[in-house]
Amino acid sequence: MIRIIAGGKKNVSWCQEACSEYEKRLRKPYDISWQVMDEDKMNKYLADWPFSTRDFVICLDERGKNISSDEYSDLLEKAFSNSKEVVLLIGGAYGFDDSTREKADFVWSFSRLVFPHMLARMMAVEQTYRAMQIARGGAYHHE
Repeated sequence: MIRIIAGGKKNVSWCQEACSEYEKRLRKPYDISWQVMDEDKMNKYLADWPFSTRDFVICLDERGKNISSDEYSDLLEKAFSNSKEVVLLIGGAYGFDDSTREKADFVWSFSRLVFPHMLARMMAVEQTYRAMQIARGGAYHHE
């Protein structure tokens, strides 16, 4: 299971539609559950760091490491093989503070560019689908 915790506004229709298209295709352990909350509430939630050692927390942030789709697939496969639940954190308009990035198991950057949080949500779901296809040898990902 991959739990996505996202800050900011609830999914607007175009974002929900795009995310749903990829979510329909996902299978265990790549299936996704969402928790969307306003940014202030999310920051308070993360301040108490509600995650355990059974969670592998990935923080999406432009200051993180830029990796390939293959590397993301490997990262997820390693987490799943260690019986970890994967948690993806997607910030709102103001991103994350230093302590959140420091506590995360991995800080992932899609690019040095900054993307709107709705687009980051959609990209995270598409990349998760791509990672599943890579791991299972599917035809979706081309090299």
